[in-house]
Amino acid sequence: MFILKWLLIALVLLVLLAMAAILAGQFGLLTGKPPTDLGVRNGQLKAPSNTNNSVSSQAALHPNSPMRAKAEIAALAMVGDAAATMARLQTVVAAMPGAHIVKAEPTYLYAQFTTRWMKYVDDVEFSIDEPAKLIQVRSASRLGEEDLGANRDRIEAIRSKLSSAR
Repeated sequence: MFILKWLLIALVLLVLLAMAAILAGQFGLLTGKPPTDLGVRNGQLKAPSNTNNSVSSQAALHPNSPMRAKAEIAALAMVGDAAATMARLQTVVAAMPGAHIVKAEPTYLYAQFTTRWMKYVDDVEFSIDEPAKLIQVRSASRLGEEDLGANRDRIEAIRSKLSSAR
């Protein structure tokens, strides 16, 4: 009886903790601050995060990044010329759950993805590399040290949707 009582108390506390976390997210307490150093500089996107919650097709260009090897992901293939690729990329990104396009330029796209319940925000950048016929990409969570593969999965979903446009 004693153990059952403590298990019930622990369960109630766990449920209350989960509800508090969801409420914190709903009130915007888990969104984090937008990075101020995004964009393309000298042909490169920002280095991958120093935590296990980002991916970058240019990770190899940042040899001092401690998470470089874990962050590596292949660049995306262009689907036609730069204008057609950017138009298709914008369409694909805008249709994804939680997506909000912040900046769209002829060869650069910046979007934020917000999770439904906790309101975590991931910053995602795309840069068209015309000479290589590739789209360089960086996707990173603002908060935490682990994303359970969410950024990698998102980029792979975008890759799949882009390639189906050919």
